[in-house]
Amino acid sequence: MNDSTWGAPPPRTGPPDARARGGAVSGSAFQPGTGEAPAHGTGAVPQTRRMPIVSDPGGPGGDQSGPGQGGSHGSGGSGSRDGGGRRPAPGDPGPAPLGGKKRAGRDLRAAIGVGVGLGAVILASLFLYKPVFLGVIVVAVVVGLWELTSRLSECKEIQAPLVPLGVGGAAMVIAGYLRGPEGAWVIMALTALAVLVWRMTESPDEYLRDVTAAVFATFYVPFLATFVALMLAADDGPWRVLTFLLLTVVSDTGAYAVGWRFGTHKLAPSISPGKTREGLGGAIAFCMVAGALCMQFLVEGGVWWQGLLLGMAVAVTATLGDLGESMMKRDLGIKDMGTLLPGHGGIMDRLDSLLPTAPVVWLLLVAFVGGG
Repeated sequence: MNDSTWGAPPPRTGPPDARARGGAVSGSAFQPGTGEAPAHGTGAVPQTRRMPIVSDPGGPGGDQSGPGQGGSHGSGGSGSRDGGGRRPAPGDPGPAPLGGKKRAGRDLRAAIGVGVGLGAVILASLFLYKPVFLGVIVVAVVVGLWELTSRLSECKEIQAPLVPLGVGGAAMVIAGYLRGPEGAWVIMALTALAVLVWRMTESPDEYLRDVTAAVFATFYVPFLATFVALMLAADDGPWRVLTFLLLTVVSDTGAYAVGWRFGTHKLAPSISPGKTREGLGGAIAFCMVAGALCMQFLVEGGVWWQGLLLGMAVAVTATLGDLGESMMKRDLGIKDMGTLLPGHGGIMDRLDSLLPTAPVVWLLLVAFVGGG
């Protein structure tokens, strides 16, 4: 769910501005181990993004050396670089070795503690009283919308109105639970209309930009989350929701376990450098096994082979959802959507793979065992 979960972090070969130009940095070169940032001389472009984009070695604007090489050793000073365009001095430590210890990049203890706490709240509300879990969905939707609109405002100056989004999003989830897909569609249309009208009370400057972002937020967070409420409404709803949650978590766990140990081939380096093809294979394998078990033992009327298909679909959609939000965060120049969950980021950083997976799981369960 984060860029660092599917494999070892990619090696850095210099400051982002030097790698982007592929040449020497004007002014003083970066001295590894001194803690000093490079001085930008005449014509240098300072790095202003909150989260630098890391290019793959050998990619455009990067070092064009072959695999396993430190760089070209020909003339022109394009060999091994220590942050500038020169060779490191004999006493310089140089870049970290590729074979260093792999790290997840997160506070593991905090992440585990928050994960266990969230799991306990979800399971208790899910099986004790359905409306309580429906309230959990509503809270997650409203907080997620707040995080998304706040980041859009801070990073892009996009003013998506939170009040109609929050009210409409909560109503959409409840309507889906009580009235089914038709009710959710009606509330979504009314929410989009409310956004258009609400934004009319302000300046017409950037009106189209703001309402377009708000309609996207309406679809991305509350509408996709409504499919969890649709699963919950079935007679065996808690077990369907549990299957959905388990498979999504297993997908992320399988990707992390396999990618951390065996990951060498990047899956989408320009979007999420930490994710690997081996990690995706692990997600699919783990999910197919978990899906077969869930369909056989948890979902009423399900059989194991349906779980194989369900697990494969979950692994793919969860991965696409993770990459989609990574794309948004890179465009915004941020690492996390929020800070509410220590070790995880924000609510949206936990929903990234769940949201696009929900409609796929709902549809397949309806096709396999009916609407309940």
